[in-house]
Amino acid sequence: MLVIGLMSGTSYDAVDAAAAELLLENGTLTLRPLGMVSTPYDDGLRGALTAALPPAAVPLETVCRLDTGIGRAFAAAAVRADRELCDRRAELVASHGQTVFHWVADGRVRGTLQLGQPAWIAEATGLPVVADFRARDVAAGGQGAPLVSLVDLLWLRGRPGRPVALNIGGIANLTAPDGTAFDTGPGCALLDAAAREFSGGRLAYDADGTLAARGRPDPVLLERLLGEPYYALPAPKTTGKELFHAGYLAAAGLLDGHRPEDVLATLTELTARTVADAVRAVGATEVIGSGGGLRNPVLTGALRRLLAGVPVRASDEWGLPGAAKEAYAFAVLGFLTAHGLPGTDPRATGARRAAVLGSLTPGRHGFRLPPAGARGPERLVVAGPAGRP
Repeated sequence: MLVIGLMSGTSYDAVDAAAAELLLENGTLTLRPLGMVSTPYDDGLRGALTAALPPAAVPLETVCRLDTGIGRAFAAAAVRADRELCDRRAELVASHGQTVFHWVADGRVRGTLQLGQPAWIAEATGLPVVADFRARDVAAGGQGAPLVSLVDLLWLRGRPGRPVALNIGGIANLTAPDGTAFDTGPGCALLDAAAREFSGGRLAYDADGTLAARGRPDPVLLERLLGEPYYALPAPKTTGKELFHAGYLAAAGLLDGHRPEDVLATLTELTARTVADAVRAVGATEVIGSGGGLRNPVLTGALRRLLAGVPVRASDEWGLPGAAKEAYAFAVLGFLTAHGLPGTDPRATGARRAAVLGSLTPGRHGFRLPPAGARGPERLVVAGPAGRP
């Protein structure tokens, strides 16, 4: 089955569309990457999304406009991926949508909201769309994240030692081979917020860690930030920009009286430290990383320093392009849903049971379910040269 996976993470800078050929035989799910196209949000939509995120209070009209705007952006990305990567032969679209709120209270996830109306995708492509993946796991008592953990577990199975999969986006998360999976804390979320605040909105992020490289971590500020209660919570646990946003920086006293470069250096060290602590806590012998944070050489340098003796490698070395890994993961989850197979591992999310994820929007010709009785995959194999059809 040819599936397009759509993803926009907590950095909300673009819609990534990855196309994959997926085949399930005898317990082995083979993923053949066909490539990725990335379509940036236009400035108006990105600005509206930024203004609407927590801790902002917004009217329902704004939510409706965003749901439509994001849906149309995802639809355009899917059309482009079908044309450029699939020769218009795609059979299914799996859309993560754009997370705008993750409701956590008393250590439990009570709800989660992803915008990007899938009807726009189905109408533009003519294809059936699986979307709204996270809500079903939350309804089953889970965290609703990190949903890539099932894909990671299948992919890590059989590897020597104790490798862990790490993704550093706006929020960082990891998956260990025993099913332990959780958000470690901020990935680039606070770095991005600080860059925007100090530049008056001119910078969306600290490109290549340039600002952080000019500063020095402030040990007093770092210890203050490490006192955040979230880090001491047991897994499974999840977080988001509901906690780690510009207001968080202001409350911690980082936006006044400090050199911007030193604040960025401190926040870079915070991400590296919290990730490294989590990696050591699960006894990792190797880290297989992905996500935009790995493209920040200052952050990856700090992580390698703190994890001396534990190799940190990009998922590209294992055949799965790191820039597109989450989009490929949702292609897999959409494929599983289409076959009536669970898309979660309860060990990773804390749910009562594994659940078939998402809601289905039929395509132009409806949706034909595959034959019943398929056996779920026991492992994932990435086939062929990464990113090449």
